[in-house]
Amino acid sequence: MANAPHGGVLKDLYQRDEPIRAQLVAEAEALPYVTLTERQLCDLELILNGGFSPLEGFLTQQEYTSVVETNRLPDGTLWTIPIYLDIDRVVLDSLSVSVGGRLTLRDPRDDQPLAIITVADFYQPDRNVEAEKVYGANDQAHPAVHYLFHNTRDTFVGGKVQAVNPPQHYDYVAIRRSPAEVRALFKKLNWTRVVAFQTRNPMHRAHRELTVRAARMRHANVLIQPVVGLTKPGDIDHFTRVRVYQAIMPKYPNGMAQLSLLPLAMRMGGPREAVWHAIIRKNFGATHFIVGRDHAGPGNNSQGKDFYGPYEAQDLVLKYRDELDIEVVPFQMLTYLPDTDEYVPINEVPEGAKTLNISGTELRRRLKTGAPIPEWFSYPEVVRILREANPPRDKQGFTVFLTGLHASGKEAIARALQVALNQEGGRSVTLLLGETIRHELSSELGYTKRERDINVARIGFVASELTRSGAACIAAPIAPYAEARQHVKQLVSKAGGFYLVHVATPLEECIKNDRAGVYKRAIAGEIKGFTGIDDVYEEPENPDLVADITKTSISQIVHEIILLLERDGYIGDR
Repeated sequence: MANAPHGGVLKDLYQRDEPIRAQLVAEAEALPYVTLTERQLCDLELILNGGFSPLEGFLTQQEYTSVVETNRLPDGTLWTIPIYLDIDRVVLDSLSVSVGGRLTLRDPRDDQPLAIITVADFYQPDRNVEAEKVYGANDQAHPAVHYLFHNTRDTFVGGKVQAVNPPQHYDYVAIRRSPAEVRALFKKLNWTRVVAFQTRNPMHRAHRELTVRAARMRHANVLIQPVVGLTKPGDIDHFTRVRVYQAIMPKYPNGMAQLSLLPLAMRMGGPREAVWHAIIRKNFGATHFIVGRDHAGPGNNSQGKDFYGPYEAQDLVLKYRDELDIEVVPFQMLTYLPDTDEYVPINEVPEGAKTLNISGTELRRRLKTGAPIPEWFSYPEVVRILREANPPRDKQGFTVFLTGLHASGKEAIARALQVALNQEGGRSVTLLLGETIRHELSSELGYTKRERDINVARIGFVASELTRSGAACIAAPIAPYAEARQHVKQLVSKAGGFYLVHVATPLEECIKNDRAGVYKRAIAGEIKGFTGIDDVYEEPENPDLVADITKTSISQIVHEIILLLERDGYIGDR
């Protein structure tokens, strides 16, 4: 039979509140409400379906302090990660809610009421203490610490919740199962010993070998339960990952494994998070839980060292194994032995045996460049899915962002570059000139710093969407402010390539090239806040290319930009 829930009872609030659901639905529409964040949405779903048993709501101040300081709820039950509802004080004041009051919690995606919270208290946390105690360091290189200081609201609200509606999902619905549904599946399949496997990354052959080995050693079946909520920033999107998991499931022995998704918001909390993950899998009915090397680790701290030791997570879970009542399956990293075509734990490699491995960095390089990925590392079906989601550079989009003074020649360079890229072929090319954007997208804006920043942000948004679609985008605004340019770079770089070209033509030459006489009017005081005359142009500190049309021909400048694109693989050798 399935493992007992943490605390002895599965806190399935949907089942508990079903008899009064109609009453709760009506009340939810009449109450003041708050709209959840993405993390709060993930947390609430697992509170409501029992994944976070024994929790029945968001932590009160007493519960929060106890968890942060002692890894336990006030009644002594093991619980390692604080689950809180953070709301701006201004919002709470506008709702006139007090202790004992009730609030509707709404889904940020479709505004549906999901739950009602009865407010037990309001409190302000000590973020420094949480960072040190829960995550091991007050270092904002840690994604959870960064989130704590930059994304959480000023006031935490504690209280129990009642279930109104489950969050509506439209993706992979058949394999999004609650703890009760997973437990029913185990019963139907007659599974009594189940090894749960947590992952936030695509699975390759080593992961399949690891889970099969764990199941066979424990005479158990396997529950592959990947996270599809919030993971580490920069991780592969969950749509791609789930397609990978679905592709790898047929590689398991018939009847050994099942796939079920977990809407968890990870904190990347290393040892504490590993204990939390074990509790969650216990609530889903698993009897065993795999804890691997650097489980839920966030990578390097601000000094370039790992936040946690490679086996700290295993050590903490083993410390609490009697209380957890779920058997920990500790595993070291597996490595491939080509001579015997097998994966073995790194501590079991025979002396002198040849080993092969491909790191995450090397895998990303091969995906970007189109280099081969051997079958000993991953299955062809998995590689195909990853290549579709991560096309090689010559199939990716990019933006060339030219910035400089009015009449510096950046528009002429942009037009010439458009011609050169059209001649190159292989992708559509879009030209975003400053005046065109002003006329088509920003006609209501003036020329204050704020309005200029808005205009550049709009250019950045359009450029990022074009880049994401695989196009070449050439933008040529003045973009005088460094912060606005950096925002564009960050936005576009998430979608593809970004190249900043500073067209550094001297002001005197710009004035000479200005046939419309705009500079003349600005110098005479007829135009106020004109860049280069009475408003600053902040020169880029680290552009990819600096160009000056008084020293270099436009054709040569275009050639140098093309060389940058060829160097990075966005276009082929000419």
